[in-house]
Amino acid sequence: MTALNTKILIIDDEAPIRDVLSASLRDEGYQVSLAHDGESGIQAIRDVQPDIVFLDIWMPGKYDGIEVLNLARKEFPHVEFVMISGHGTIETAVKATKLGAWDFIEKPLSMDKILIVISNILSYQQQKEEKALLLNKLRKSIALIGEAPSIVATKQIIARVAPTSSWVLIQGEAGTGKELVAQNIHYMSSRASRPFVEINCGGIPEDLQDSEIFGIEKGAMPGVERTKKGKLDLAFGGTLYIAEIGELNQAAQSKLLKYLDNRTYTRVGGTELIENDVRVIAASSKDLEKEVKDGRFREDLYYRLNVIPFRVPALREHPEDIPVLVSYFSDNVSRESGYPKKAFSEKGVEKMLAYQWPGNVRELKNFIERVYILTPGDFVDVHDLRFAGLIDKDDEKAVEMQDLSTFREARAQFEKEYLLRKIGENSGNISRTAEVIGLERSYLHRKIKAYGIDTKE
Repeated sequence: MTALNTKILIIDDEAPIRDVLSASLRDEGYQVSLAHDGESGIQAIRDVQPDIVFLDIWMPGKYDGIEVLNLARKEFPHVEFVMISGHGTIETAVKATKLGAWDFIEKPLSMDKILIVISNILSYQQQKEEKALLLNKLRKSIALIGEAPSIVATKQIIARVAPTSSWVLIQGEAGTGKELVAQNIHYMSSRASRPFVEINCGGIPEDLQDSEIFGIEKGAMPGVERTKKGKLDLAFGGTLYIAEIGELNQAAQSKLLKYLDNRTYTRVGGTELIENDVRVIAASSKDLEKEVKDGRFREDLYYRLNVIPFRVPALREHPEDIPVLVSYFSDNVSRESGYPKKAFSEKGVEKMLAYQWPGNVRELKNFIERVYILTPGDFVDVHDLRFAGLIDKDDEKAVEMQDLSTFREARAQFEKEYLLRKIGENSGNISRTAEVIGLERSYLHRKIKAYGIDTKE
């Protein structure tokens, strides 16, 4: 935002103040409007839609400056107010600040200070707009893809839960998108501008889990020469996502439960109670109810976390979303890696629909990236999917693959079969085959020679 497109409203009952201040601001290039009392000032805010209002506190008439501020902040939350007064008090300044005023400036007005305040406000508003744009971009990048009833229901629950401060427990198989659900909840909440911090309990040794989450004080153990902040410290005011919470040891479970109860904790080796407002979202690919029954997970912690239960469906439970997911991941790989967009054959999509995807959406995402790397042409058919590793249990080629000891051998076998098929489809015409599969003719000849493929061209 620049001076030329910044609108400033001056509300003051003293004409000399209005005239001098408005003339100075117009000289700086700002668009300036005037109002002589509180009532006309409120109407001017509605009409002008200013970015900044300089508002006198003591004015005759129906509303003084404090009353205007109180009314206007509710109706126009995006407008910034700077209070001005010739006989203000500390109490008045504090009251104005609590009501949402940006600053308080005493008369006689200093133009240097006025211009500094305006510059600070515009800088803040620009940063706010940039942050909003980044958040919107981020929300799009982490959008849940799919229109199956189970996915639609998940999106609806996220929309209802995100604005609250409730704890959330997300359960589902590995690769279903539990972290994505947690990110959506965070970035659709009022905490979106605060940190989203994650920790995976499955990847941390049990004896380090406590210190990783809650931090550790200097000297608490040999080698710790300075206080180390934990994930809760780093997530201050934001969200802590605890993945695979079923792997958390009993001592850390107990300490986490105490934090959920009173929002305070101590670092390892410390005695100071630390207050911190962090929303906890936990996730597990284990069945936590079974873990509770077997005595491996605290029942009270389970019910404390399970205020809002989520179960993210496995991909095999919503296979109708596979085509749109394939298209989405294909777009991403093409855009991020610079590959031309590939088209998938109808039979190829049918094969992917029939596959069980034990690794769920994550496996599908990785598979599409692999297809792009291993498929030279712009058209992906069933044999390309097989070459990339999508093999049914009853596929005879799967048996052949099991006898191959290395990835290089498997790739060579499928590459040879692929070239044989394509050369046959083009009646042995190497030039036409090279054009169809997107390879240089000389490179194709080298491949043919390397694999000992017999051609009569």
